Amino acid sequence: MPIQNWECPYCGHAQTVTDNKFDDRYSIIRAGDKHDEYFAIGRLAIICSNEECRKLYLHLTLNSRNSRDEVREDPIVTWQLLPNGIAKPQPSYIPQVLISDYNEACLIINNSPKASATLARRCIQGIIRDFFGISKSRLIDEINELRKQVESKQIVEITGEVIEAIDHVREIGNIGAHMEKDVNVIIDVEIDEAQILIELIETLFEDLYVARYKRQERLRKLKAVADNKDAAKKSAASAAAGGSAPPPQP
Repeated sequence: MPIQNWECPYCGHAQTVTDNKFDDRYSIIRAGDKHDEYFAIGRLAIICSNEECRKLYLHLTLNSRNSRDEVREDPIVTWQLLPNGIAKPQPSYIPQVLISDYNEACLIINNSPKASATLARRCIQGIIRDFFGISKSRLIDEINELRKQVESKQIVEITGEVIEAIDHVREIGNIGAHMEKDVNVIIDVEIDEAQILIELIETLFEDLYVARYKRQERLRKLKAVADNKDAAKKSAASAAAGGSAPPPQP
């Protein structure tokens, strides 16, 4: 059956993937005997239908199975092979240093959620400094200043709810950024927790940078329309007054 509402991770093009554009199957691993656990390799390969993209998406899983080759759907391990990581394409008008931190946080999330959370923390600090112009020695001080400006309506692009989410990112990211006083105390960050931080970055990119760009584009187009109308009005007024100015005397 076709895959509905699939979004290409390369170009962001949403599409229905028809049967000839994807390959979704399991390959049975025949190694082992009745005393061993049985396995299968699952693969999902999709070719993007966007003519300007046409790239291959490839995702693998390792699944357990029983002796009758019935595969258990919950994978033991997953591999995102192509593209390498879960990062979504981001527009070029977002600062490259922020995109770089975001891409790296996505790239390492499965192998090191703690390091991914640390990069997410750094990326969000960069957003606060770049977009809002708030820069202090500590992230918590920057967040407090951001909260103060939102409460006083100096900043209207985000809400107090979003600031609370940013503060949670700081707390989770601190696990990777700062060692506990007792080095024997180990606090892990789970993959799904790091994933939530990445999703917050994507939300901030969309609500701040993309929204600002779209707003500027709308205003630019409006100004262009107004300028064209003004030029047409002046041309019509000139024609009504007797046409163009007389040619210069030789």
